[in-house]
Amino acid sequence: MKNLAISLMLSLGLVAGAQAGDAAAGKKLATQCAACHGQDGNSAAASFPKIAGLGEKYILKQLKDFKSGARDNAIMKGQVANLDDAKMADLAAYFAGNKRTVGYADKDKVALGEKIYRAGNIATGVPACLACHGPNGAGMSAAGFPALGGQHADYIKSQLVQFQEDKRTNDSSKVMRDIAGRMSNKEVAAVAAYIQGLH
Repeated sequence: MKNLAISLMLSLGLVAGAQAGDAAAGKKLATQCAACHGQDGNSAAASFPKIAGLGEKYILKQLKDFKSGARDNAIMKGQVANLDDAKMADLAAYFAGNKRTVGYADKDKVALGEKIYRAGNIATGVPACLACHGPNGAGMSAAGFPALGGQHADYIKSQLVQFQEDKRTNDSSKVMRDIAGRMSNKEVAAVAAYIQGLH
């Protein structure tokens, strides 16, 4: 718990200087994002994340990380290559201001998913997801913690696996790598399914 608090403070410090964007300008730029993420940020395909309502600071950080290579994704690296900080901030403001659509949770996985999301797993040191992502999955925008509620289960699962396997490494102080690394495959699948219906 102490490490989580320290990581939260570090995260706040890292995102405090984030540039505010212009949502109207971001809407004009968003056409280049629509093929994968949908015009408003609600992707139809489970392999592409819903970025609507994700949180402005979080979106901006991810765009910058894709550009710098801190987060590795060949498609996104190409998409952000010609974006300067102002355009990235505008896109972040636009998508963060949009409402996310919500899916349905797999009823066979709801009980375990809810347990892990709301209470964690004391035996293995997995903290409750709601500590950073909120009870209804709305995240903590000021801290740069993303809103998860309604996100595609397949996408959540893929990201947790990437954190587990140390393939996604742009989390502050390795917080998500540490948490995901303590989760079983069954817990990952259950939490991902639960989050898809969370709102």
